[in-house]
Parts: sequence; C-alpha cells; structure tokens
Amino acid sequence: MIRILFAFVVLIHGAIHLLGFVKAFNLAEVNQLTQSISKPAGLAWLFSALLFVVSAAVFLLNKEWWWIIAAPAIILSQLLIILSWQDAKFGTIANAIILVVTVIGFGIWSFNSMARSELRSLLASASSEHTVVKGEMLSGLPPVVQKWLQSSNVVGKEVVRTLHLKQRGEMRNAPDRNWLSFEAEQWFTTEQAGFIWLADVAAAPGIHISGRDKYEGGRGHMLIKLLSLFPVADARGKEADQGTLLRYLAEIAWFPSAALNDFVHWEEVDSTTAKATMSYGGITASGFYKFNEHGDVLSFEARRYYYREGGATLEDWFIQTDQDGFKEFEGVRIPAKSTVTWKLEQGDFTWLRLEITDLQYNKISF
Repeated sequence: MIRILFAFVVLIHGAIHLLGFVKAFNLAEVNQLTQSISKPAGLAWLFSALLFVVSAAVFLLNKEWWWIIAAPAIILSQLLIILSWQDAKFGTIANAIILVVTVIGFGIWSFNSMARSELRSLLASASSEHTVVKGEMLSGLPPVVQKWLQSSNVVGKEVVRTLHLKQRGEMRNAPDRNWLSFEAEQWFTTEQAGFIWLADVAAAPGIHISGRDKYEGGRGHMLIKLLSLFPVADARGKEADQGTLLRYLAEIAWFPSAALNDFVHWEEVDSTTAKATMSYGGITASGFYKFNEHGDVLSFEARRYYYREGGATLEDWFIQTDQDGFKEFEGVRIPAKSTVTWKLEQGDFTWLRLEITDLQYNKISF
C-alpha cells in the first residue's frame, strides 16, 4: 500500500510538471502559472515530467535501480522550481519527500550490490563434483550421529555442495524489546565452509533494517544497517570468527551430509548426545547436539560470544528445535522451525524464532 501511495505521489508530481510545457508552448490556458516560461524551459519541464513518470513505473516493477532515474528528475525539477519560484515553490515539498525515498532506494541498491558481489565470491568456490552419501561413509561416527544421518534420509543422496534457503520469523535485540518480523535468505558452501545470510527486518511501517551475516575463509562479519544506509552494527574479529563458525556448525542440521566433512569431528557423550568440534581457518570451537530416540535433532548448545556494552563475553547459546516443525526438502528431513536463546546469568533471553520456508540443495543461484 505504501509503495502504491508513493508511486502515485511521484506520478501526480510528474504530471504537474506538464503545466510548464503547456504554458511554454501556449497549448492551453494555465492560470496557475503567472510567470512566462521559455520554450527551452518548457521542454525541460516536459523532460522532468517524463523522468518522474518512468521512475514511478520502474519503482512499481520493483527494480532496485529506479533511483537512478528519480535522482536527475528531482535535480532538474528543483532547478525549474527555483526559476519559477513564485508559482512552483510548493513543488519543493514533493521533491523533498521523493528525495528521502530515493536516498533509501540508493541504500537498498548499494547494500544488495555488495551482497551480490560477496555471493559471487562465496559460490565461486563451490565444487561441481557429484558424490553420493554411502552407508559405509557413516562408519566411525558415534551411533547417535549415524542414526541422525540415516533418519535424515541423506544416505543415497548427493553430498550437499551448496545450499540456498529462505526463512521467516521474528527477532528482538533485548528481553524488553518488541518482536520484529523478518524475512531472510541464506546461501552455504560446504567444501570450503561458508555462508551469507541476508535479512530484511520490518522495524516499523516504512522502516526496515538490512542485515548481512557472513562466514568465509574462517572469518565472520555481521553488518546491520538501518534503511540499508546507516550502520547499526559492524562486528568482526575473533569473536565474530568464533560465533559464525559455531553458527555454521549448528546449521549443518539443515544439510546433514556436511557432518561428514573432515573439519568436523564427532565424539559420543551418551546415547542421545554427541559433541561436534569444528576446526577451520585457525579457529576451533565445539557444541553439543542432542537427539531424540528417532534420531531427530532436539537441540544444539555451545559457548558463544555475546555482544554487550563493555565487550563480548562467552555465554551459553542454545538452539531448540520444534519437534512438530520437521519438514522434508528434496527428500531430506530437517528441523524447519527453531528458537535461539542466550542463557545469561540474569536469565534466559530468547531472541530469535525462525522457520525455513524453502530450500534447495546443489543449485547455485542468487
């Protein structure tokens, strides 16, 4: 609705510019304009009108580059308004409104262009080799891990090289804050461990937050921008490296064949629990997978860095799966619903609820 309303404003604003063209060429009586307008200026009013109309159409078509047309339209329009200030000064209000949205449009385009470039880099490392998971490949793993891989239906299917999934859910950044809905996409590579997660968070009507979490080459980087323009968080360093490694280790529950990678080591804890240790890029971290009697993942828990005022501290990070939320994607059974909780000294802080809505294995696309 907001998109349609904005496009309507741009169209009407553009149509009003036609009055300058009509006035300059004496095509009709225009009583609203008292100042004379030259024919070159009239053509400029016409061109500005066309730019606004085209930018509105491209905006409605959801083309990220619509701002490239809107920006010169605003500049030309404002110059013409200044030349005819007595008659056209109120057009500055419309230009100011359109300018704000145009700047946001530039931010979205810039943020997404960065993400596309990073995705090309990440996915370029993906192997094209087709390997099938065989039963004997599970030998040597703890029995509970073997049971998980079997119940996940990965035996007989291709080893996952790349993964693309879509999510939706809610998140918050403090226990006393409201839940904010989000939609996200995530891409993984497995031979060279990595992922890129892109989220669009609805902070308020017309206000969004763009998030990008990246793990590549053993290094992590979380970037969050208000309106895709203004940095809210920019976390990197050893804490981010450890945190994104643990995130990757936890999220192999969505592509279980990655449990067979050489950089993941498994140890039996008891009949329902296994310790997973991942060593990659010079960083080593561990977490505990817990399973039910059928081999489904119940939870994952690890010590991960929690960012707070005064610096990051190691805290218990707990992922709980929804046992009624398991789904099969391309024949692989995974936990599609889960919640993420920080177990802090002052109490549990559940900050994320998510659901996987779509998933594709070994299809490189973005």
